[in-house]
Amino acid sequence: MTSVKLGFIGPGIMGQPMVLNLLKAGHSVAVYGRTPARTAPLADAGAQVCASPADVAAAADIIFTCVSDTPDVETVVFGDKGIIHGARKGAVVVDMSTISPDATRDFAARLAAQGIDMLDAPVSGGESGAVAGTLSIMVGGKDEVFARVKPYFDAMGKNIVHVGAHGAGQVAKSCNQIVVAVTIEAVAEAMLLAEKSGVDGAKVRAALLGGFAGSKILEVHGNRMLGDDYKPGFKTALHRKDMGIVLDTAQRLGLMLPGAILATGHLDAVLAAGEGEQDSSAIFKALKRAQDKNPARKTAAK
Repeated sequence: MTSVKLGFIGPGIMGQPMVLNLLKAGHSVAVYGRTPARTAPLADAGAQVCASPADVAAAADIIFTCVSDTPDVETVVFGDKGIIHGARKGAVVVDMSTISPDATRDFAARLAAQGIDMLDAPVSGGESGAVAGTLSIMVGGKDEVFARVKPYFDAMGKNIVHVGAHGAGQVAKSCNQIVVAVTIEAVAEAMLLAEKSGVDGAKVRAALLGGFAGSKILEVHGNRMLGDDYKPGFKTALHRKDMGIVLDTAQRLGLMLPGAILATGHLDAVLAAGEGEQDSSAIFKALKRAQDKNPARKTAAK
């Protein structure tokens, strides 16, 4: 049986540990990243560092991408030195970025015209999940292509679901980001109510974790809020980008998503405060600032 060589483009906060997990699982990986500091540890671990996405594609049968936004994916795949210029017919492009579902379907069609398959496979679980190899991976694309790539997903994640056709993975990721954002909003409001009531927020959190209000968001992000520690697991700027995709998709479908709109407004407030590099649980700080700046609210609270 011929061994499959993998490619990976975008070894950032998430991508670097994902590549390391592929290497640890015994897979051969060619990588490209714009920042040498990101690729150096991968070279030390046995990866082949390439000069462009096209070079990665020329060396690989399955090419993973994990970059910031829809235009970045388009550039990496279809740009002057993009994957399309190096990939062979029968190759697979697996985009693990979080981008527009509509753009994903367009990219898949453009690749298919060149004899190249595509999966959209955005992830959830943050940097810690990427390091531990426990990511949730939401996949859109053909059944047979998913089956071909599944063994490599297994090296990076634990909850791997083939959601449906092209774009379905990105729709699932948008759903994920709604739940995460609105739950962060709810936890932030709960922690603010506890604080303004003069009640120990840590004890409130401990009590809530044992009931229906318990969640991973309350566990992790509630702890961030209590400790005033906003070192990013997931940057506010990126979460806001994802919520832009959510709201654009909702608008196209004629949907009103009031909770998503509210949470997005508070992400905007974090960005306006110059805190876009902080974790999106900094919504708590935005809520506190809004409270402190509004005398009517403070009077009502008394």
